[in-house]
Amino acid sequence: MKKLLNTLFITTPDSYLVLNGENIVVLKEEIALGRVPLHNIEAIVTTGYLGASPALMRKCAEKNISITFLTSTGRFGSRVIGGTSGNVFLRKTQYRISDDEVKSLAIARHFIVGKLYNQRWMLERVTRDNPMRVDVKRFKQIANELKAYTEDVRQASDLDSLRGIEGQAANRYFLLLDQMVLQQKSDFGFYGRNRRPPLDNVNALLSLAYTLLAQDCAAALETVGLDPYVGFMHQDRPGRISLALDLMEELRGIYADRFVLTLINKKIITAKDFIKKESGAVILTDDGRKKFFKSWQDKKQEQIKHPFLGEKINWGLVPYSQALLLSRYLRDDLDGYPPFLWK
Repeated sequence: MKKLLNTLFITTPDSYLVLNGENIVVLKEEIALGRVPLHNIEAIVTTGYLGASPALMRKCAEKNISITFLTSTGRFGSRVIGGTSGNVFLRKTQYRISDDEVKSLAIARHFIVGKLYNQRWMLERVTRDNPMRVDVKRFKQIANELKAYTEDVRQASDLDSLRGIEGQAANRYFLLLDQMVLQQKSDFGFYGRNRRPPLDNVNALLSLAYTLLAQDCAAALETVGLDPYVGFMHQDRPGRISLALDLMEELRGIYADRFVLTLINKKIITAKDFIKKESGAVILTDDGRKKFFKSWQDKKQEQIKHPFLGEKINWGLVPYSQALLLSRYLRDDLDGYPPFLWK
C-alpha cells in the first residue's frame, strides 16, 4: 500500500514559493517566512497570488510532487504535475470503455451506489446519535428514498438516466444537511447548494472540501496509471478531471460533508473565520483557511479499516485505494469495481 506523505498548504497572501537546495522556501516581499524539506512532501496547495518559481515547479515535477493553485475563494485554478506515467494498455482500456456507453454505465452505477449507501449511513447515524435534536421521521423517510434510488441506479438504462437519478437523490439528501448542523445554527444555516461563488458559510466550506477531494482523487488516479481527465459518468470537457469527479462521488458525503459538519459542530471554524465580499461571495479568512487546511491534513492521518480490502489505512489513502481497485477491475483482476461502502 502506498505511504501517505504530507500535503503542504500555503495560505499567506502574496507569497511566492522558491527552491533552495532540496527545500521549499516561502517568500513574502523577499523575506523568508518558512522552509520545508521536499523529501516528505507529496503535494503542495497554495492560495497565494504570486505563484512559484520555474525551478521549484521543475523539481516538483521530477519528484512527482503536484502543485495546486487555488483562488482566495478556494476555487481550483491550475495544477502542475510531472510527466504522465502508467501502463499504456491500462489507459487504452480506460479510453475504450469511456467511448462505450454500456460499459461506462456499468462502472458509473457503482460510483453512485456507493454515494447513496454512504449518505444513507450518515442519515442513520445522525438519527441514532441525536434522536432528540433532529426530525427522526423525516430522516428515516429520506433514507428510505435513497435506498429506493439505489435500486433505480442499478436499473438505469443509460448515463443520462443515471445522472438524473443522482441529481434527484442529491436534492433529497441536501434537504437534511441543515439539520445535521447541530451547533452555531445562526451562523451556519444551509438552504441549498450554491457555488461559483459560494454565498454562505456552509457552501464556502463544502466548495473548498470538494476541491481538495477532487485533487486528491486526481493524484491517486495518476499514481495507479489512469488518466484523471477521461471519465465514465462525467462527460469529457477540456480541463475537467472527469474521472476524478467520478471517483469522488462515493466519498462526497462520507468524507467531505462529514468533515465540514465536524468543523462546524466542534466549533473549529466559527463565523469570524469568514468574509463576505461586495459581490456576495463568502470566503474564508487567512486564519480560517489555516484552520481548515490543518484539520484536513489531520483528517487524512486518521486510521480506518477499509471495508473491502480489510486493511488498516489512513483516510487520506482512501482515494488511492479506490483508484487502485478501479485499475484492477479495468485489468480484469476483479469481477467488478467495489465502491467504498462505509460501515
